[in-house]
Amino acid sequence: MDAIDRKILAVLQEDGRITVTDLAARVGLSVSPCHRRLRELEHSGVVRGYRAIVDADALGLTFQALVFVTMRQEDRDTLLGFEEAVAAIPNVVQAQRLFGDPDYLLRIVTADLGAYQRLEDDTLSALPGVQRLNSTLVMKHVVNERALPA
Repeated sequence: MDAIDRKILAVLQEDGRITVTDLAARVGLSVSPCHRRLRELEHSGVVRGYRAIVDADALGLTFQALVFVTMRQEDRDTLLGFEEAVAAIPNVVQAQRLFGDPDYLLRIVTADLGAYQRLEDDTLSALPGVQRLNSTLVMKHVVNERALPA
């Protein structure tokens, strides 16, 4: 990856709907080489996809929690079962496995505190291998959906 590829990535993160013609002009290439580079970035998995960034509040998802999960046991089958179950919960918008304690960090969105409480009581606490859940409520987003430094 060279400086031009990094410029392409920076522009795409700013505007994923940009035309190849406009992208080429912004990075100082003609259309054909720019298109070729873009295809290579997509095929190699550097560009994993394109999507709209939707405002959670507009969907009525005004409540967010960060949930730290400590596992009872950490054998392979339990961890894979937990991860598969977490991936199937639509309200979990991000899940990360961590080194040390706790074992996982989940970012969860719901309509309100009551909806979160039901999700925790009925779903999260029943996930495979869970020993403890520790929730922290999100008060304010300071940095949100920032582009990666390219």
